[in-house]
Amino acid sequence: MHTPFIETQFPLELLSLESYKERKANLGQTLTGLGKWWGRKPLILVRATILGLLLPATDDPEADRDLFLKILTMDEDGLWRRKTKPLGASQVSLLLGQQATSRLMDLTGAKARWARGTDKTEKESLEARAFARLSYQDKLEYCCRPEEIEGPGPEAWADINARLGTKATTLPDLFEQLSQKTLGHTARVGDVFCGGGSIPFEAARLGLEAWGSDLNPVAALLTWAAVHLIGGGPEVQKQVKAAQETAWKAADEQITAWGIEHDGKGNRAASNRADAYLYCVEAKSPATGLWVPLAPAWVISEKYKVVAVLKKNEAKGKYDIDIITGATDAQMKAAKSGTVQKGELVCPETGKRYSISGLRGDSRKDGQSVYGLRLWENDDLVPRPDDTFQERLYCVRWVTPGGERLYRSVTEADLKREELVLSLLRERFADWQERGFIPSKPMPRDGVKTEEPIRTRGWTHWHHLFHPRQLLYYGIIFSKFPKNSAAVTQVALMLKTGVITNFSSKLCTWNKVWDKTEQTFLNQALNTQFNYGTRTSITNKPVFLETEEAENITESSFILPIDARDVTWTADYWITDPPYADAVNYHELADFFLAWYDKQLPKLFPQWYTDGKAALAVKGDGQDFKQSMVDIYSNLAAHMNPDGRQVVMFTHQDSGVWADLGMILWAAGLQVTAAWTIGTETTSGLKEGNYVQGTVLLVLRKRVETRTVWNDELIPMVDDAVRQQMENMRRVDDANHPQFGDTDYQLGAYAAALTVLTGFSGIEGLDIKLELFRPRIKKEKSAFESIIERAVSIAAGYLVPRGLDKHVWRSLSNLERLYLRGLELELHHEGRQGAYQELSRGFGVQEYKLLLGETAANQARFKTPSEFKRAGLGGDDFGATILRHLLFAIHETRRAESPREGLNYLKAERPDYWSRRADLLAILAYLSILGNTAGMEHWKPDAEAAALLAGLMTNDYAGS
Repeated sequence: MHTPFIETQFPLELLSLESYKERKANLGQTLTGLGKWWGRKPLILVRATILGLLLPATDDPEADRDLFLKILTMDEDGLWRRKTKPLGASQVSLLLGQQATSRLMDLTGAKARWARGTDKTEKESLEARAFARLSYQDKLEYCCRPEEIEGPGPEAWADINARLGTKATTLPDLFEQLSQKTLGHTARVGDVFCGGGSIPFEAARLGLEAWGSDLNPVAALLTWAAVHLIGGGPEVQKQVKAAQETAWKAADEQITAWGIEHDGKGNRAASNRADAYLYCVEAKSPATGLWVPLAPAWVISEKYKVVAVLKKNEAKGKYDIDIITGATDAQMKAAKSGTVQKGELVCPETGKRYSISGLRGDSRKDGQSVYGLRLWENDDLVPRPDDTFQERLYCVRWVTPGGERLYRSVTEADLKREELVLSLLRERFADWQERGFIPSKPMPRDGVKTEEPIRTRGWTHWHHLFHPRQLLYYGIIFSKFPKNSAAVTQVALMLKTGVITNFSSKLCTWNKVWDKTEQTFLNQALNTQFNYGTRTSITNKPVFLETEEAENITESSFILPIDARDVTWTADYWITDPPYADAVNYHELADFFLAWYDKQLPKLFPQWYTDGKAALAVKGDGQDFKQSMVDIYSNLAAHMNPDGRQVVMFTHQDSGVWADLGMILWAAGLQVTAAWTIGTETTSGLKEGNYVQGTVLLVLRKRVETRTVWNDELIPMVDDAVRQQMENMRRVDDANHPQFGDTDYQLGAYAAALTVLTGFSGIEGLDIKLELFRPRIKKEKSAFESIIERAVSIAAGYLVPRGLDKHVWRSLSNLERLYLRGLELELHHEGRQGAYQELSRGFGVQEYKLLLGETAANQARFKTPSEFKRAGLGGDDFGATILRHLLFAIHETRRAESPREGLNYLKAERPDYWSRRADLLAILAYLSILGNTAGMEHWKPDAEAAALLAGLMTNDYAGS
């Protein structure tokens, strides 16, 4: 049986760096321009996975690894080929030294420069030598991504072909020839949770047969567009570009004719044009009866010091809102406190607070929540006069013909234009809904996320999430799509409209730092806002007219919306990123877009359905979720070639979920043969703290073993597998900057345990299927979960804080390790109490709250020595440990302003002082640096006391 490269090794460090580079590109990633989807996997990770499945492993692992990297242009020659930015003379001089570069450089100025007349060949030679001295991570700063070049160069191809016996000159050539050698036909790659399309798109781009399906039609549409729009080549892009410009021009001419985005002064060319409208909700103050504009803050622009100031207008029963540019410091400070604080309306006159839920009239009846707001009807486009919440325009940002941005208060002319917008929309509303130019679908009443707009605003239909100005603009765009254009063009226009709706709905917050609207899905929910920003046609223009990079994909692909349980297509490799227990409710969120597409899709894809199929979605974490997953992976196992493989990409922090996953895969007849943790983000990147920064790739094949194992045999095998996994990850982590957080090591432990657990047909005395579906009482653990938690406790032993000696770490109890590792979380600015809870679980500590010094939301941290004082000293737990006594000695040193007090305490209370003195000094050295880190200022006095105590202990030993 063919043993693929991915079952023997996977270059974690380099793939983690490449994946992070792709992630860091944000909207510059290849598929993100098509539209919003959640959790797309990096294309380089998909490419590497497919290559790892096709590339055969040999008895020379080092040569295999070199070949793998060469094909992906991740070797030294490949990186130089991908280099797109010059190092510059100054950097070259710094890396090579002035002596090596002085002949070709002018070093007289503040920065080194290439000497005039320097030969291009000599310059490139020096730059190549300098580039070679950079770390891999630093090299990537000067390189494009692997997907942005055609592949290896001619010399690399000669070497690749010689070693593989192929005759390839392109990546599709190579993957086709590897397919024939390995499988006897072109490899078939399938993904039944295709989402944003990364896996089918990359498989198609590599010339393989690609099957992509998803229960949700929006996901299927994005995947279809990835293959046929981005992969359609320059001619398709040319047609799409022409259609975009035609639709835009027609819509813009109509908007200009109506004058709904112009200030009405002078001719159109000379008038200002709006590029942002800011709206807010209003509610009556019970204290005064006045309508109060609601916003968490009234700062509009920090850069230009723009604020909104409320002024009581008793005659009108409300507040006027003045917009001030160039506000004073006092005005800026005052504007940071809005009229909504912590879910309460704050009356501007009395300061009294009233809960928003109380204003809505929410209540409880027979143990059930009862919503108090009137539910909107389909024809409602704005609130009715007697509704609890009203909406008003409070600021317009204009752009002058010269490009200057002006923030202005709302005028009577602005309000008349608002009335015109509403009138124009009402004239077209019924017709546009009928023709599918604007949504007509109601929101589901039983959704986890869709209930929020219904409960908090009374909105019942998807179009209620949009202001009339937004609906009018989107309706115009849809109505101007060129008729009878190709399906790929229609899809492109439709998806561009979806991109715009994501960035301009009533759920979009206004970013006062960057002066722009954020996207609707800033988080994975449908959160209503008290104030929001609306883009205009001038703001949307560059987004709508943007086209994607063209590629020529000539593969055979099949993209359909279909339930994964109903797939009948047989694949050689199933690569899936499945929904996780209690994870994102994609089926609900995607309906935000599907509401705009549902009447257009049947015209383009008559065989597709347009229902989100929420009832069939794999969701939750109960019996239905488990049964759905077993059914899906059993179906994939039944439709997998005998020598085929599956790769499951999985990320979750809960040991119970991992235990269920193991039993699910076991019940589906699959065995985990390898597990690799890839860091797709780094601690120095977009997020700080204890976020899961990695994705675990589980490689699976059909289980052929029929051997049953005894429990006492199983546990040592799991222990060995976890230790090996930890050593592999630790080697990668130490090789460069830290790539994995604590939770990633836990993921690695989970995955390693599954490689053992799924390898047997049975575990003596345990019915695994019964165990998977057996109802459990609260906090009861399955046998699988107990084994996996044991694996995590082994992983915890590898979480040595950086700067602390491993031998010292091994001498400490789990409670001591938990405290020191908790300080490491704090150093990374982790403030979630859940992170400390997960960490304590990893160390097998049931009660960790006695260590907490702060418990406020997102501010959790462990106590400092001075916060502990004498609390908890002695006993049998943490209070009896040498670390706890050391913390008290630090407190005594600080209190008495003398390290002698701390040292005397240690000698008196610790009979093992002299035998553990080296350990104590090592811990003091670690604690003494804490106060020098940003965000750790509260540690500074205790850290200084720790340094003083360490100094006295060192001298005391020297003089003894």
